[in-house]
Formats: sequence, C-alpha cells, structure tokens
Amino acid sequence: MHDYVTSLFTTFMAFFAIMNPFANLPVFLSLTKKTSKEKRNEIASKACINAFFIVAVFMFGGNYIFNIFGLTIEALRITGGIIIFYIGFEMLLTQSSKVQSNDTDNIDIGIAISPLAIPILAGPGTIVTAINLTADQPIKHVATVALMFAGICLLTYLTFRSATYFYEKLGENLIQVISKLMGLILAVIGMAMLIGGIKEAFNIS
Repeated sequence: MHDYVTSLFTTFMAFFAIMNPFANLPVFLSLTKKTSKEKRNEIASKACINAFFIVAVFMFGGNYIFNIFGLTIEALRITGGIIIFYIGFEMLLTQSSKVQSNDTDNIDIGIAISPLAIPILAGPGTIVTAINLTADQPIKHVATVALMFAGICLLTYLTFRSATYFYEKLGENLIQVISKLMGLILAVIGMAMLIGGIKEAFNIS
C-alpha cells in the first residue's frame, strides 16, 4: 500500500513539475486579457479538457501512433519549439498577438486548442512524461496515471480561473508589461525546445 501511494505521489509530482500550472498562469492571463470573465473561464475549461484528451491518447496508444506515422519525439520537440517561439515573438513585438482576438465567438477555438492545450499544457515534455510512465504497463496502471494527470488538469483549471482576480487587481498597464515579459519567456522556451530537439535529432552533445 505504501509503495502504491508513493507511486501515485511520484506520478502526480512528475506531471506537476512539467506542466506547472502556476508558472503558466501569467501566460494564460496575457493570452486572454481582452476577454470577459465568462469567456476566460470557458477558455480555461476547454484548454484543460483538450490537454487531458491529447495526453490520454498518447498514454493509451502513444507508441502505436509514433510507429504508424513514423513520428519521433525529436520532431515533436522541434515543432512545439517553433510554435511556442512564434507565439512568444508576436506577444513580444506587437500590441496584440494574432492568437488573441476581439471576436469572443472564435477566440476560444484559437487559444484553447493552440497554444494553450498544445503545446503549452500538452507539450512535448508532458507527452514524453506520459509515455515514459505508461510504456509496457498494464491497463490498470495506465488508467491510474491518467487519473493523476486528470488531477493536474483540474488544478490547472482552478488556477486559470483565478486569472480574473489577478487581472482585476493588476490593471491593464501591468498586464501589458506581463504580456511582453511572457512573450520573451515563451520565445526563449520555444528556442530552447527547438535547439534541444535538433541536438537530439542529430546526436549533438
């Protein structure tokens, strides 16, 4: 029983470390600053649900997916790095990124799926962690890992819901500053992911 609880805790912390909902809160806040409270909560919900199902697919069939389409983790890292760098570069240099919109009917589609669900929440690191924790394991173990990841997604959703509180307290000017800073950080993260993927693909030490 003790080993089982330890395993659950280790799994939960592994996902928590790689997703880090609190670190992603400023990014979420920057991407949704032009939306209403209701729409922001809807985006948070859809992003977390989408992230869960994306990672769950890889938990239950990741190896098959990679083999069928000839995909590699390195390619996933490179692609995710390019996407994150592009988003961050736009946030850093422009008043409003193209992933942000005043059209509240469509903004959830553009942001909840990408970049929030993938590659920010369900990024290469999260997918690799999920595959490593479930590879060659019985279905009961895979279901348990999925349950732990669902808990992280729930925690992320609750954290994102608090973005409205921070938005009201910080004000528009400070949000703009945070947006630029997060753009820089996202660009750096994306570039680091891209470089890491290239190094792994070409076995560069």
